[in-house]
Amino acid sequence: MVRNAAPSSSRSTTSASRSITGRLLGRGLGGDELGDRVHLIVDGFDGRVHYVELPAAGADAANPPIGAIVELGAERGAPRAADRNIADLAHRTAGIYRPADHLATARADPGIADPEAYVEAHVRRLEALRRAGVVQRLDADHWRIPTDLEQRAARHEMGRSQMPSLRVLSALDLEAQIRSDGATWLDRQLLARDPVPVVQNGFGLEVEAALEHRRQHHLAHGDAHHDADVGVRYRRNLLATLERRELARAGGELAATRAMPFRMPAPGDTIRGTYREAMQLASGRYALVEKTQEFTLIPWRPVIERSLGREVVGLVTDGGVSWQLGPDRGLGV
Repeated sequence: MVRNAAPSSSRSTTSASRSITGRLLGRGLGGDELGDRVHLIVDGFDGRVHYVELPAAGADAANPPIGAIVELGAERGAPRAADRNIADLAHRTAGIYRPADHLATARADPGIADPEAYVEAHVRRLEALRRAGVVQRLDADHWRIPTDLEQRAARHEMGRSQMPSLRVLSALDLEAQIRSDGATWLDRQLLARDPVPVVQNGFGLEVEAALEHRRQHHLAHGDAHHDADVGVRYRRNLLATLERRELARAGGELAATRAMPFRMPAPGDTIRGTYREAMQLASGRYALVEKTQEFTLIPWRPVIERSLGREVVGLVTDGGVSWQLGPDRGLGV
C-alpha cells in the first residue's frame, strides 16, 4: 500500500507497483499485529512524501540507513532496455550473448560514458534471468539466449509484480555522496542517458544542488573538464575508475587492521577463499574474501550470503563476478 502526501498535506492512494524513488525518511512496523509488514516513509523525487507498507520479507534490502536513496515498487512487465540489447546482440550470433563482444561494442560508442559498468548491468540482468530459468549460462563469457527473450522476461516480471520491492540505489545520503571517492548514485545520474526525473521543488531541489556539487567535485579532482560542445565532459570509464579508487583506499585501510595484505581483483582472476563479511562502500556492497595470505573485496550478491564463513569460488569478469557455489562448482550464480 502506498499513500502520497503532497507538500500541502493532501493525500491520495496509488498502486504499490508504481515506481517511487527518493530519500528514506523513516521505517517502522506496519499496522499488522503479527509484525510481518513494515512501513517506510520516502521523500520522493516527485515532490511528494510517500507512506509505503511492504511485506517485511520484501523491505529488508540490507536495512538501508535513514537518508539512503531507494526505489520502491518498481513497475514490472514492461520491456527493459537491457533485455532488448541482449536479444539484439544474441540474434547476430546464433543465440549466444558474449559480454566481451558487448564490451567492445560499448567502448566504440561515444554515448556510453562507462562501458564496463554498462555491460556489468546487462550481466547482472542475465544472472537474474538465469535464476528464473529464462537464459542459460554456458561459461563466464557465453550465455544462451532464447529467441523470445523479451517476452519470457516480461512474463517473469509480471509473475513477480504482486510483491512490492525495495531497491537501495545508494546507502549514502546526498552529502556523503558529494564527498565520496567511490562510484555513487549521483555519478550514475550525471552519466545516465535517461536519469531519474526530478521535480524542481522539495527534495528535488536538494538533488539538483547535490548533482551540481558532485559535478564541481569531479572538475576539481581532474575527473571532468569543461567542453565547448557538451558543457562538462567526464573521464572515460569514470564509474570503473572511481570504484577501483575506492577499493584501493578501503582495502588499504582494512589491511592496516588485518594480518594480511589487500589484493585488487582483476578480470580473469579466480577468487577462492573464505567469505568473511559484507561491507558497504559508496560503490556498492562488497564481500570480503580471505585467502591464506591475502584478502580481496568482490561485488556482493544476495546469493552468497548463505555461504558466510565458508569457502566461495568466483571468476572475475569485465561484467563483475560469476560466483560458483555449492558442490557443483560448474554452477555459476
